[in-house]
Amino acid sequence: MTDLQELYQQVILDHNHHPRNFGAIQNPDCEAEGYNPLCGDHYKVYCTLDGDKIKEIRFSGEGCAISKSSASIMTEILQGRSKEEVLRILDAFQKMIKGEELKEEDEEILDKAAVLAGVKDYPMRVKCATLAWHTLKAALEAFEKKEKTVPVISTDKE
Repeated sequence: MTDLQELYQQVILDHNHHPRNFGAIQNPDCEAEGYNPLCGDHYKVYCTLDGDKIKEIRFSGEGCAISKSSASIMTEILQGRSKEEVLRILDAFQKMIKGEELKEEDEEILDKAAVLAGVKDYPMRVKCATLAWHTLKAALEAFEKKEKTVPVISTDKE
């Protein structure tokens, strides 16, 4: 294992054992629930917004180390960002995790989420890594439609 791979593994394990922004938000502006029936990962993502920016983002639930680490990293890098920035980062994350070529600016905006790039080599784990990201996107889309809560989304059709 290279030093970089070992560092990435340490970051993922740290986020799994000490998830950031874990727990519900009372009275969120939007929330969504995501469930992956193939492995049992199950998370809720909550957001409060201040105009166009994510004021606070948190998650709750349970799942494997990859899904929990991914959710934790996601909340860290997206807090305080505008919805436009969030959508750009979500798109770049999807490209990275599927092994698609990224532009240099996409690589830069991924920030800590780049540690999850190796997941693309394990197709069964891609759904784990993307669950919280899909769930956040569903929450933001529901907010745009003036819906507070959206039903469980499943990543089994990805």
